[in-house]
Amino acid sequence: MFKLATLTMSIFGLATVASAAVPMLYEERIALIEETQIIPSPIAGIQNRLWFDYRINVLESKKELSGDLRRATDIEDRRDAWEEYAVELRHERVHYTKKMTKKGSGHRTGTDIR
Repeated sequence: MFKLATLTMSIFGLATVASAAVPMLYEERIALIEETQIIPSPIAGIQNRLWFDYRINVLESKKELSGDLRRATDIEDRRDAWEEYAVELRHERVHYTKKMTKKGSGHRTGTDIR
């Protein structure tokens, strides 16, 4: 009985380790880097339409990523979903910072406005 329990636990443990050892996709890494660049508070403390649009678009991108990953049937679908998410996050951040710069609010240090 003890051997059966040990064997079952070791198989379960190997399955857990195997699922944790799945390598992260390049596109996923890029998207996670883009996530770290999400602006957490309004530039210059100005909560205007641009700020709320930015936050809504970021949340919408996250929701779309979740749906895309759920529907992914192969690795190519997962790669496309992560890539699209990273591009959307970058686009929204750049758009927001450029619009705020045009309004004369400047931009945060450390925020890429390319």
